[in-house]
Amino acid sequence: MKTFTKTIATTVLLATTLLSTAAMAAQKIAIIDVQGVIQALPQTAQIVQGINNEFKEQFAEVQKLQKDGEFEVEKLQRDGATMSEAQKKASQDKIMAIRAELQEKATPLQQEVQRRQNEEQTKLLGLVKQAIDAVAKAENYDVVLNAGAATFAKPEFDISEKVLAKVSQSN
Repeated sequence: MKTFTKTIATTVLLATTLLSTAAMAAQKIAIIDVQGVIQALPQTAQIVQGINNEFKEQFAEVQKLQKDGEFEVEKLQRDGATMSEAQKKASQDKIMAIRAELQEKATPLQQEVQRRQNEEQTKLLGLVKQAIDAVAKAENYDVVLNAGAATFAKPEFDISEKVLAKVSQSN
């Protein structure tokens, strides 16, 4: 009886292993480099240009403050030896005021630019996801993995170019 039970258990285990191996072999798997696709999209360059244009005036204002601050620091370093203490103090106060104003304007600008970039990237990710779904459906893939999740994959499993073409074609 014990031998019969062991034989049945071994047979069931062997059959399960063979079936799961066969099931895994039947799956069609693809790999995609999502970040590479997003960076290669023409829409990405358009978004960067659009955001730069949107915040052009604020960027110019921050750059002017940076140049003013650099000028004042250079002036203090260059002429500091010949300046009176009152002049040095006034120059240092001016530098501190410029730095404070720069911080006051640059931080919110940076946050707003980051927010806009995230908005636009979310839109692009939606388009890429739709393209991945379309390519996977058209080519009967069971699983699509991000390239970073796979240690190794043969190049023929990479659908990045197909997805890139699909997203570029849609816009």
